[in-house]
Amino acid sequence: MPTHFARTMFLTSAICGLLTTTALSGPDDNSLTWAAAKEVVSTDTYYDTSRESVVLAQHVYDGLVFWDSVAKKFEPLLAASWKQIDPVTWEFELREGVTFHDGSEFGPEDVVYTFNFITNEANGVLNYGDIRWLKGAEKIDDNTVRLHLIEPFPAILSNLALVLPIVPEGHFDDAPEGSGGNKRFVAVAPVGTGPYKVTSFKAGEAIVMEVNPDYFDDSPKGKPSIDKITYRTIADGSTQVAELMTGGVDWIWGMNNDQAEALSAAPEITSVNAPTMRISYLTFDLKGTSGTDVFTKRPVRQAVGHAIDRARIAKFLMGANSQVVNAACHPVQFGCTADVAVYDYDPEKAKELLKEAGYPDGFTVNLYGYRDREVTEAIMGDLAKVGIKTDLNWLKYAAARDLIVKGKASLANMTWGSSSIPDVSAITSYFFGGGPDDPANDEQVQADIREGDLSSDPDARIAAYTKALQRIADEVYWLPLFSYTKNYSYNAALEFTPTADELPQFYAAHWK
Repeated sequence: MPTHFARTMFLTSAICGLLTTTALSGPDDNSLTWAAAKEVVSTDTYYDTSRESVVLAQHVYDGLVFWDSVAKKFEPLLAASWKQIDPVTWEFELREGVTFHDGSEFGPEDVVYTFNFITNEANGVLNYGDIRWLKGAEKIDDNTVRLHLIEPFPAILSNLALVLPIVPEGHFDDAPEGSGGNKRFVAVAPVGTGPYKVTSFKAGEAIVMEVNPDYFDDSPKGKPSIDKITYRTIADGSTQVAELMTGGVDWIWGMNNDQAEALSAAPEITSVNAPTMRISYLTFDLKGTSGTDVFTKRPVRQAVGHAIDRARIAKFLMGANSQVVNAACHPVQFGCTADVAVYDYDPEKAKELLKEAGYPDGFTVNLYGYRDREVTEAIMGDLAKVGIKTDLNWLKYAAARDLIVKGKASLANMTWGSSSIPDVSAITSYFFGGGPDDPANDEQVQADIREGDLSSDPDARIAAYTKALQRIADEVYWLPLFSYTKNYSYNAALEFTPTADELPQFYAAHWK
């Protein structure tokens, strides 16, 4: 196998060779083309929850609230102000003078329609888990709406800012019918109030957005500088790199470290490795329903923790901005704690624990994965060194998740990005709060999480979540591994700054 140095030198030579014969396209037409592998089927987060769709949604739509990930504060967006009336009632005064891309005026009817539509489970929004706290909305007057919650939910502003875009009244009413007679809401043309409007949508090929000339002046997103943004689906990563090198695209992300390092050698390209809010973790069959009961034994799960060199994987496969994660949350999220049991890399300790559990010679299990195969294979290599042999089953995310929920996956390497919501309710509560994705169904953990989810006292929330996270770590219900980073490479003439929420703000970018 070629060494890291050899691969990097080959890529660097190839890139420099291409750049000497093909000039990068410049910002002459004030447009930006970015590419990724995902075939986006919708630009709203209700019917496409992919990261790329979330990014597009931030440009096409606005929510009531804006989250400034740098200043770490919420700012008014479609709502001019808000207040909490009681633990389950929030009131929002709406911004005036805002219009949708179709020319209709924004008002309380649109907010009420949006939230009453998505809370109707029959409409099948994919991010229904993000609104489990919401009962519905009502118009109070021509400029005021109230949101009624099923129960108190302190993280309401985070969700309103990041995953709940506002659509115009009646937006989904004329959705075409599918072959089974059900409405195909995913096929509805995108209409928002955001800084860009979609002018062409070819699923699996390209989505074109042009600047919204009527975007309101004092939006915290600002007035966009770039006139047109095109998203292209390019399934092959090497093709993405080649397109960047030859000027077919201006911006790509998610390359491996070798590719990013090689691209950084080109003066016409800027490459950056930046942190994200995604973490990698292992989840276990804790009930023994997958055909093996090995992971029902706590010492075995502890052995797995000590067998994996998480720091090495993070450094060499993720990059300098990755960090080992010990709690079942991302370190930057509100309520996350570092005060949990730590399973340092110690292969001999792992072997001792396996012997204690009755497996002195180890065992063989199926391991499921869906993303970043080199990470999963590195985990497999470390496990093999202590006697845990794994047969890899490589699936798409939905298929892997389905097996986990059904208790048919003995061991799985998964990731979670929390929809960039800076609160542990978006991860710890989701996976250990008693829902279908909860592998443990630990009543003590669920009670602590519920206390944290419902309390309006920040200190009480932190205390409750800490207890839950400590028990999850003590029992090794999950094995968190490390935080993800993202490699970004783009035309050096572009003024662009990555943010830790993994939501590139093209509306804030401009050509130098």
